[in-house]
Formats: sequence, structure tokens, C-alpha cells
Amino acid sequence: MHNFKSHFRYNNSKRNGILFLAIIIVALQLIYYFVDFSKQNSTEEQSTEILQFQQEIDSLKKVAQEDSKPKIFPFNPSFLTDYRGYQLGMSTEEIDKLLQHRAAGKYINSSEEFQQVTGVSDSLLKTIEPYFKFPDWVVKNQKKTTTNENSKTVTNSKAIEIRDLNTASAKDLTIVNGIGEKLANRIISYRNRLGGYSLNDQLYEVYYLDKEVADRVLKQFQVLSKPTIAKININTATFKEVLSIIYIDYDLTKKIFEYRDEVAEIQSLDELKKIEGFPIEKFNRIALYLEAK
Repeated sequence: MHNFKSHFRYNNSKRNGILFLAIIIVALQLIYYFVDFSKQNSTEEQSTEILQFQQEIDSLKKVAQEDSKPKIFPFNPSFLTDYRGYQLGMSTEEIDKLLQHRAAGKYINSSEEFQQVTGVSDSLLKTIEPYFKFPDWVVKNQKKTTTNENSKTVTNSKAIEIRDLNTASAKDLTIVNGIGEKLANRIISYRNRLGGYSLNDQLYEVYYLDKEVADRVLKQFQVLSKPTIAKININTATFKEVLSIIYIDYDLTKKIFEYRDEVAEIQSLDELKKIEGFPIEKFNRIALYLEAK
């Protein structure tokens, strides 16, 4: 009689395989039950919100930085302070050059002159130049210069007529680029103190008159008629008379009289050069007002 063989009987290896499969199924069920897969989506949403929030913060910071920047208002570059210069982005060296320029009694009359004096870069000049505000007379002179230059171009550069520096009025002098009402009056005032210009070079002695501007004046005005100056006899002059000469100060006057007392009589003005501390470079100018008789 044949033994009946059940289809549901398994050997050891099959039973182990079925057991392992059951364990995997149970494990997956437990994972599905206990693990919240919605957290991943939630994390992604939170990351997006955080990114948007960070962008808003960055935008607010940028606005705050823009607001914190110093606002630039129109200003006269001649009176720029060291603090304001620092705010505008100028270096310490550039600011010092400007302050030294002003300490010498000189002014800034154009953007080009500002760059020449300070040495600022083209990029910085381009940024701050629109805020430069010059006095009305400077603007008028600049316009006048442009008009004159255009006129010269049209007329094929007509020859400039030289006029007499000793007869020119303050108004006449203002036709020169860089000469305003104040400088013109200063040139006339110094002419009166001298008793008239005897030399063209005396124009360079005018207070606050730049050499470049003086050069431009001498292209249109020169000493054509020399003044008649009544010379003072050094041997009979009083202390006050000698002191009144524009090129002689109190100390030099004192030394001249001490020398005169020592020699009794000065035979020639050249003797003054022997005086200790005498300004040899001014001798020719002093000789315009003194004589020895």
C-alpha cells in the first residue's frame, strides 16, 4: 500500500524561507503604522518657508543699509570738511591736500581743479561731481569762458589786445577767467599800495591770486605805462617814511637806521645789501622807492 504524501509538507529550507518572508511583511506593516511619511513633505514646506523668510530679511537689511548711507546734498567743494570728505569716499591724503589748499587761501572753482588739487580718481569724481555747487560768479565766469572760446573759434582766434594794467578798472579785469569781483578789487587795491605797478611780476604778489590766474591776467593786461614814484632819500628819511614802503617791515627798517647811524651817510643803495638779513631778492623792488643822496 502506497503512503499518502501531503502537498503541505515542507522541508526545512522552505520553512525558513516562509518564516523570513513573514517577518519582512510584519516589519513593513509596523513601519507603515508607526512612521509618519508626511514629515518629509512637511520638512520640504518648512524649508521653502524658511528660504522665503530669509529672503525677506535680506531685503530689509539691504533697505536699512541704503537708508543708513549718508545722503549727499549740493555743496561747495572749497568748504568740504574732513568728515564730509570721508563720507564721500575720499582718502585721508586727498582730504589733506584739499585742506592745505584752503589753508593757503585758495579756492576750488571747477571740477577739474578739484581733481587736480586732491588727486581723486575719475570714478569718484564722476560720483560726487553732480553735487558740486559753485558761487554764481564762478558759474558766470565759466559760461563767459565758454562763450569767449566759442567766439574765438568762430572768428578764427583773433589776436588778444593787451591793455594797460595800471589803468584797468576792476570791471575790466573780470573778463579774465578766474577773476571775480573780489580778486579784481584786490588787484586794484594792491596797485594803489604800490603807487602803480612798475613790473609785471608784481602781480604775483597779490594776496590769494594763484599763479595760473595771474598768468591769464598778464596775457591781457600788462604794465604799459610805468608810474611816477617820488623816491625817498635814505639819508634824510624818517623811520615812519621808510616803514611805509610796502617791501620793508619794522625789523628791516630798524636795521637800515642802525646801519645809517653807523656809517653816518649811505653813499649808494647797494650798501643796503651789506646789512645782515637784508632780502636781496627784493632789492630791485625796494630801489623803486629809495635813493641815496
